[in-house]
Amino acid sequence: MVNTILQQSVNNAVAMGPTVLMRGMRLRRPIDVVKAPSLSLDDKRAILAAWASDLYAVESKPALRQLPGTFEAVSIDEVQSALIELDRRD
Repeated sequence: MVNTILQQSVNNAVAMGPTVLMRGMRLRRPIDVVKAPSLSLDDKRAILAAWASDLYAVESKPALRQLPGTFEAVSIDEVQSALIELDRRD
């Protein structure tokens, strides 16, 4: 019973992922994260790092990533470009 509840909590956290930081925002592309004035630098890095992770890879299309709550998948190259742009602005 406890293991089931714990597993449900983990599954819910994974499903929500970085979207907790994005609540109420309309971030369609990784560059939108970079440009978001209401997010801290650390929050931007967390969102983009999660977006780049294999956890959000599109099944059968490993070069694409899709965060829960986003409308379409984006290429890993686009996510990495946004991380580079964030480093430039830092």
